[in-house]
Amino acid sequence: MTVPRLRIRTANHAPVNTEGDFVLYWMTAFRRPYWNFSLQRAVEHARELKKPLIVVEALEVGHKWASDRSHHFVIQGMADNQRAFSKTRVVYYPYLEQEAGAGNRLLDELAGRSCLVVTDDFPCFATPGVLPSAAKGLPVQIEAVDSNGLLPLRATDRVFSRAHDFRRFLQKTLRPHLEEFPLANPLKGCRLPRHPGLDLNVQERWPAVDVKAIAADPGRLAAVPIDHSVAVTQTRGGWDEARKTLARFCSKKLPDYESDRNQPERDVTSGLSPFLHCGHVSTHEVFDRLMNDEDWTTEELADGASGSARGWWGASPALESFLDELVTWREIGFNMCWQRDDYDQFDSLPDWAQKTLHDHEGDIRPSLYSLEEFETGATHDPLWNAAQAQLLQEGRIHNYLRMLWGKKILHWSETPRDALEIMIQLNNKYAIDGCDPSSYSGIFWVLGRYDRAWGPEREVFGKVRYMTSENTARKFRVRNYVKQFSSVELA
Repeated sequence: MTVPRLRIRTANHAPVNTEGDFVLYWMTAFRRPYWNFSLQRAVEHARELKKPLIVVEALEVGHKWASDRSHHFVIQGMADNQRAFSKTRVVYYPYLEQEAGAGNRLLDELAGRSCLVVTDDFPCFATPGVLPSAAKGLPVQIEAVDSNGLLPLRATDRVFSRAHDFRRFLQKTLRPHLEEFPLANPLKGCRLPRHPGLDLNVQERWPAVDVKAIAADPGRLAAVPIDHSVAVTQTRGGWDEARKTLARFCSKKLPDYESDRNQPERDVTSGLSPFLHCGHVSTHEVFDRLMNDEDWTTEELADGASGSARGWWGASPALESFLDELVTWREIGFNMCWQRDDYDQFDSLPDWAQKTLHDHEGDIRPSLYSLEEFETGATHDPLWNAAQAQLLQEGRIHNYLRMLWGKKILHWSETPRDALEIMIQLNNKYAIDGCDPSSYSGIFWVLGRYDRAWGPEREVFGKVRYMTSENTARKFRVRNYVKQFSSVELA
């Protein structure tokens, strides 16, 4: 099975150099050796050209929210990858920048010796801006491959403003893409030529990082120019832990997912978001495991496209509830980031949301807090403070409480634009799955994206959906949740 052409984008006009020494896979987003269209495409080229394959997994330091937390999680995954590739004929080279932009020079050096470069086509954060400039100066062809979700990014050329509309589109068009999955192990049975590895000059200028040592001891990141104030969490990164998390969800949590996923004290959510964001697990693998457990086939899919969140998959109610999160709500965010460069800007909100928030910008707020007060959980609301404490301690907020967390930031900020800036800063700084299309979907949903106008019209919110801690406490059990996180030191 070859990689579908719809998932491959040539990012420059340079040729393939058939006389090059190897094929280079520059791994930046899909950080896994399995279920990875990018790796599969690189293997296809290496086999066709009869050349060795070198995989460089690069980790940058130059972005705003790089920290011990985010780096350690990714590096734990790099250690898993090193172990997996050591059993193959592929040269795997883990590289950690010691200064911003140093990795670009390594890419230039290796590209000059390669037949071509394959890289990851991720539509969010730094990648869309970096790829065109990097590709422009390369002497060989560079292909960007989409291994983001079940629906290829280029399967549509429109932005969807409502989940219902996107779900209906999926029900019309997704079926053939369910027959085009990446290989579970693209290197299985593949006997590529061996390569002796990067030469000493390259190794001295851009030394490989000891990922195993850093994975075991995050203190080794002390000399790296990143934010050391954001501590690592107990959640381990990497494809091995991602698979364990998936197995636990399938066996212990999924049966109660539909009924209890909004209960903070039950916590039956999947826990997969950090692994999906960092590329340690593929949506395809998650989907395959879930459907195999139910002996599901595509013949179960319903005819028609109602846009309903239930019934189309022909699966159990609990699984259909989770699939709507995994496929509809996750991939509508990728659609937005792929289609619009301003996905993280206030002006990308629907017109009705911008108007109603503007109309109520001068309303008196019941409380006002600064970024620093939000960050340290210094509000009057114990439930909100507990959610912020969970974010600081664990790098996540329970799914339902994350919505409340954002709504109250809107309620307690001087302007909606200030609220947006605060949500992005806190989420991207502390959440392991920050800087992700799904993160931006959640943040902008607070301000009206993918939602509709609600009544009655309220102070501050206008027609944007309103939420309160009091109503949340009436609907769900939160007392033990507040107690659990009230002792976390935030200052």
